[in-house]
Amino acid sequence: MKIGLFFGSFNPIHVGHLIIANTMATTTDLDQVWFVVSPQNPFKKTKSLLHEFDRMDMVERAIADNSRLKATNIEFSMPKPSYTIDTLTRLNEKYPQHTFRLIMGEDNLEQFANWKNYDKILEYYGLYVYPRPKSKESTFKTHPNVRLVEAPLLDISATFIRESIRANRSIRYMVPDVVEEMIERKKFYI
Repeated sequence: MKIGLFFGSFNPIHVGHLIIANTMATTTDLDQVWFVVSPQNPFKKTKSLLHEFDRMDMVERAIADNSRLKATNIEFSMPKPSYTIDTLTRLNEKYPQHTFRLIMGEDNLEQFANWKNYDKILEYYGLYVYPRPKSKESTFKTHPNVRLVEAPLLDISATFIRESIRANRSIRYMVPDVVEEMIERKKFYI
């Protein structure tokens, strides 16, 4: 199978993530999209990061009814922070029957040259890139292993959702109902 890998903190997972993943799974040649829940992003601070198992649980609940979407905790047992190339190598070793592609937002292209072994990621895996508001131009967009995928332009962020929770504002419609219920029940992000 051809698997698209959607890396992220998913802190929390929200409808923007789900729309992008579903769009990739249903409008491209990808057979499935796997959410790679990252314990620690090397480019982000961890201060407001929920425990990885809680974030994994939210992702699994959010995608439970879609057979084209899966979640993986492959990075949980890897050294932190995990670098994408190392995770891709581990996935290739564990699932040699699959072909993997990296899914990323267009806004990440401008920083892509800073990623560890970005040239190897391009050469061996390739990128499926979805549009993001206010993205800057990147020379990577014309690379033969970069595929631009038409998808809805969404400007929703987990940061905005966490701030809304702290300010006691509604997050209805920004996250799936099962995720909202879990956040409220466990008093996440307060």
